[in-house]
Amino acid sequence: MDSAQVFTVGQQGLMMLLTVSAPMLIVILIVGVLVSIFQAATQINEATLSFVPKLLAAVAVCAVAGPWMMSSLVDYLRNMLLSIPGAAG
Repeated sequence: MDSAQVFTVGQQGLMMLLTVSAPMLIVILIVGVLVSIFQAATQINEATLSFVPKLLAAVAVCAVAGPWMMSSLVDYLRNMLLSIPGAAG
């Protein structure tokens, strides 16, 4: 396995990481900004007010996008495992 193959596998892994984690990160970011705007407007500084909506949003994203995330990761892992004999030989 030469260095070009190593960089390609690393790049594919990082792209998979970004595509799988992006929906959850984007939704949690949006919920966090909305909660922060609400806290600033009402001057309520409660720690659980920012934590609970983010947690609920993360659970909702896992419920909606979880099967897609899991199938993407399984396909990636399957491709990586099947490419081991070609890389070794």
